Amino acid sequence: MNKRVLLIIGGGIAAYKSLFLIRVLARRGITTRVILTKGGSEFVTALSAGGLSGDKVYTDLFDLTDEADMGHIELSRSADLVVVAPATADLMAKAAHGIANDLATTTLSATDKRTLYVPAMNVRMWENPATQRNVKTLTEDGAFFLGPDEGEMACGEFGFGRMAEPEEIADAVEKIFKGDTTLDGLRGPKPLKGKHVLITAGPTREPIDPVRYLSNHSSGKQGYAIAGALATMGAKVTLVSGPVAIDAPPGVDLVKVETAREMLSACEQALPANVFISVAAVADWRPNNSSNKKIKKDQSDIPPLTLAENPDILKTLSGARDRPDLVIGFAAETNDVVKHAKAKLSKKGCDWIVANDVSGDVMGGDHNAMILVTSNDVEEWPRLTKQDAARRLAIKIAEEFS
Repeated sequence: MNKRVLLIIGGGIAAYKSLFLIRVLARRGITTRVILTKGGSEFVTALSAGGLSGDKVYTDLFDLTDEADMGHIELSRSADLVVVAPATADLMAKAAHGIANDLATTTLSATDKRTLYVPAMNVRMWENPATQRNVKTLTEDGAFFLGPDEGEMACGEFGFGRMAEPEEIADAVEKIFKGDTTLDGLRGPKPLKGKHVLITAGPTREPIDPVRYLSNHSSGKQGYAIAGALATMGAKVTLVSGPVAIDAPPGVDLVKVETAREMLSACEQALPANVFISVAAVADWRPNNSSNKKIKKDQSDIPPLTLAENPDILKTLSGARDRPDLVIGFAAETNDVVKHAKAKLSKKGCDWIVANDVSGDVMGGDHNAMILVTSNDVEEWPRLTKQDAARRLAIKIAEEFS
């Protein structure tokens, strides 16, 4: 696949599986660089890992040779994916809380790439509330999890705690590279299974004549990312989309429309739904009378452009007879973001508003800083990729139905 993985080997008996993982990845055309933690070196050697990977094995944050070139930064950016296997309770706790006191945790703090954690530990350690809180934090920050598996462990106990097998991990790595991922660890329970989510995305186009139209700036990236995130959590997703230049995510039912009135009609036909998310940048106005022929700029009788108000899709579905259980609107603002979002929450009759400041590169860009506004709370999220923001919103929705 011409991809590179940075493999962090944690301190656990399952570390021996990581050596096999290096070989399995190599057979699939994926090269590996290795960071061996102090704990990991109690179970496998740098010589073994280096011999299998064909590269230097990194162990020390304060290595004068490596750090002269800012080694932990270079390591964190050079790979396409970071894999932590085995991911111990200690490593995950430090990563979740931003602790960076050795090469592995400093690299995790410095990376701008996605991370796949493959846990391995005693069943009681895995079930410990602190560990589960850390897993939730890392998931919300955009990390992937694979396992742990259920079975007998080295300590003699039985339960969830066994590290996934090398072939399974390699499958997960390939899925991540192909964009075919799930929020809940590539396997496991689907928290939104049985729920129907209706979502709008992209702009609408309101024709002036056959070649001209009124529209809004919208790439559809955020709406499509949310649709994909919800589908991976098991939801049946209907995506009603205006014209965009991106493909629908896997497992999503796509309905293509052009105008606001077509979008409303498609949404009403898709009901009932458990959740409605109005992400689309719907044109507020449409030409009152559109021409069925191209208007020539040199013709003497150019008609005046008079406007008619488009239907309010969010307000209409918020007040629908078969209203979804959870209705979420989006508010794209350039100033007083929270103030306008609170006003929109009340005016539209929805449950949540996801607000964002679009005065920068949000429209069409790959990042977003969203603010979740409810009737009794304002939750500001950090600037994230639109994919990570989508995952975070999907988790919030799943928690609402848990």
